[in-house]
Parts: sequence; C-alpha cells; structure tokens
Amino acid sequence: MATTPDQHKADAPDSVRCAVITLSDTRTLETDTGGQTVVDRLSAAGHEVVYRDIIPDEPEQLRCLLEQFRDQSDIDCVLLTGGTGISARDQTFETVSELLTRSLPGYGELFRMLSYQEIGPAAMLSRATGGLMKRTLLLTMPGSRAAVSLALDRVILPELSHLVREARR
Repeated sequence: MATTPDQHKADAPDSVRCAVITLSDTRTLETDTGGQTVVDRLSAAGHEVVYRDIIPDEPEQLRCLLEQFRDQSDIDCVLLTGGTGISARDQTFETVSELLTRSLPGYGELFRMLSYQEIGPAAMLSRATGGLMKRTLLLTMPGSRAAVSLALDRVILPELSHLVREARR
C-alpha cells in the first residue's frame, strides 16, 4: 500500500516553473557557477526555468522582485542563491522572512544538517530558509556550487513537485 507522501507525489506536477535569482555584487551570468548549477539541475530534472537573473543583495530590489513573482501565475517556485551568510551585505534571510506567509523551517534545518556532514561546524553560518509566499514556494541557499548541489540533490529536487503540489492546495 502506498504511503501518503507517495500518493501526494503521484498527484504532483511533472514540471515546476521556476525563477532562479542569484544575489551578488560581483557575479555575472558567465561567472555565476552556483546559479548555473541550479538552472542545469532543474532542466535535467524536467523543470522549467522561466526567469533567471543576478541582482545585488539590496533588500528593496529583492522585495519588489519577490512580490512580483508571488503574484504571477506562471511561477511556482523561486530559488535564490547567495546572501545567506552573516556578513553585513548578507540580507537575504531578513528580506525573505518578511515575505513568507508560511515558513518551512525543516528546509533550512535539513540543509544545515547535511551541510554539517560535509563541512563541519561552519554549516551554522548558513541562514538558508524557505517557505511560501501565498502559494509560491521560495527557497534560499548559499551561492557556492557545492552548497547549491547539496541543496538541490539532497533536499530540493527530491521534493520540489510535492512541495508545489501542497502549496497549490
């Protein structure tokens, strides 16, 4: 007999429409290996990247962009890379937290637990977070290619369609 998560996954969409944003003052589309990893992994998994950009970690600019995505019917999920640390320029956590209507604390907890297994106590410096902005899924992750790969391969991609299915209900 199928478990409830298995039943939910069977009802989940085959393809999720995603926006991918990198927060950086120095990266370009040519040098952003973390953001490109997100695009490549999403595409390989059969999901659609409908928007891709790099913006500075400026709260007002990010807030406006996220509010736009929240209200667009053609975007199911926003994936952010960068800006999750504790330096003065890292403001993603605060900006995103203000916009979440439902937080998903297990996402950040699971990411940090898996990250700890790879990099040790430095994992605590990540403030990866996630949740829903109304019915749009929003997940953040550090900008390094290794952190992005870990988040996508071990946490996000295995549950992305299921998460979107639940967000739509």
